[in-house]
Amino acid sequence: MLKKLLIAVAFAFPMLASAQTLKIGLVNTGDIFQAMPDTKAAQTKLQDIEKKYQEEYKRLETEFNRMVEELQKAGENELPAIRERKTREIQDYQQKVQAFEQSAAADMQKKQQELMAPIIQKMRTAIEAVGKENGFGMIQNYSPDQTIYFADPVQDITPLVKAKLGLGK
Repeated sequence: MLKKLLIAVAFAFPMLASAQTLKIGLVNTGDIFQAMPDTKAAQTKLQDIEKKYQEEYKRLETEFNRMVEELQKAGENELPAIRERKTREIQDYQQKVQAFEQSAAADMQKKQQELMAPIIQKMRTAIEAVGKENGFGMIQNYSPDQTIYFADPVQDITPLVKAKLGLGK
């Protein structure tokens, strides 16, 4: 019986010892992402692209409104065939505007992913480097609004990652 107890303790002791040495890091990726100059440059590019799409949409919208107004002005006095043609043109134009909206939204999403991917990779590389350099066994994303409490052995490594990226505090 004593022999079984000693064997159980022998197996349990290393597991307890390793659990105590696991270093866990938390990193606020949102904070780091916003502090990176690359992010600001990418956001500026995205805003410029969005502005161009908004200008084009406004031009399309103005033309659409002009077409509708023209049809309304003609009213019931317009010949049926002309009224029908103008109504079809308005419907076709409306579809053109909707297609533009969808295309612009897809393009914006693609451009955002294209611009943000290298920034995210740069941040991930810095997080991994900090993890390796400081002996962390695990690093989790820290979300202040979702984290209720954390204490040792958990450490907020956000300042270390910012320093690695040259962002200061």
